[in-house]
Amino acid sequence: VQILLKLWRNGFSLDDGELRSYSDPTNAQFLESVKRGEIPVELQRLVHGGQVNLDMEDHQEQEYVKPRLRFKAFSGEGQKLGSLTPEIVSTPSSPEEEEKSILSAPVLIDDSMPATKIQIRLADGSRLIQRFNQMHRIKDIRDFIIQSRPAFATTDFVLVTTFPNKELTDESLTLQEADILNTVILQQLK
Repeated sequence: VQILLKLWRNGFSLDDGELRSYSDPTNAQFLESVKRGEIPVELQRLVHGGQVNLDMEDHQEQEYVKPRLRFKAFSGEGQKLGSLTPEIVSTPSSPEEEEKSILSAPVLIDDSMPATKIQIRLADGSRLIQRFNQMHRIKDIRDFIIQSRPAFATTDFVLVTTFPNKELTDESLTLQEADILNTVILQQLK
């Protein structure tokens, strides 16, 4: 367990908690344990005998100010109702999986130019993630798909953006012009 002890002019706090006065005997005993290099009894009970990493910050020149409550974003999940497009579930990929999909077909990247990552959801349910320069064209995405999955070379397919769904018909547009930087592209069979 990682715990942050902040020492203030008028007391101390643990992990942005309430101010604890130096004059309280329980708090004095807590600090005395820390000074001796021991884990205070209160923290031992908190972690049930596990490992405690105690970091300290010195704010003794400052008065304690109660921290503002942090905004916690909605952490639930949404449910899509009646959509014609396949459901896109963002699952964190392992670095190895991402690296494998990036290296599966060569795309020449000019490191002196701005780059972007495009995730491509293929019609077979698999996905590819590839870096492109912003000046690459939509045709380069199509070529990348065919190089990565030669089975699609003889298949007629279109590339579509996710919400709002828009078919990318003009393949001469750059990725920047098409406004698809750092996005997900869907492959749909005709």
